[in-house]
Amino acid sequence: ARPEDVASIDAIIAAFYDVISGPAGQPRQWSRDRSLYIPGVRFVSTGYDPQDRRTVSVMDHQQFVDATDSGFVARGFYETEVHRVTHRVNDVVHVFSTYEMRTAPDGPVFGRGVNSLELYWDGTRWWIAAAVWIDEAPSHPLPADLLPQ
Repeated sequence: ARPEDVASIDAIIAAFYDVISGPAGQPRQWSRDRSLYIPGVRFVSTGYDPQDRRTVSVMDHQQFVDATDSGFVARGFYETEVHRVTHRVNDVVHVFSTYEMRTAPDGPVFGRGVNSLELYWDGTRWWIAAAVWIDEAPSHPLPADLLPQ
């Protein structure tokens, strides 16, 4: 891992968003991304299908890369944090990080959601131990306490 990516909570969250964001045609920084997580990390994508039924997909890091890379590179993808709620108990941190998605840095927002991240400080660096997210759906808006004021 880059020391500057894992030195603080702010740094690891910034790297979490930076590694997957970029213009169409640009490969994503998957090696850098992989360095942010504990071995065996799980990604859990939750949401709703067009019939408003709950969905869930559980992936390891490589499955996440395989599921997202071609779309990110083909269309361009930028995910940016717009609000954060952090709870810390010693070396364990839970972060609700609200995001917006665009296909260009200054383009229109096409979606938003919340990342629920579990972080761990090992005495030398921060690690992401789990990432669970949900994209906002028309019938399931984000709660006011997770939106910018």
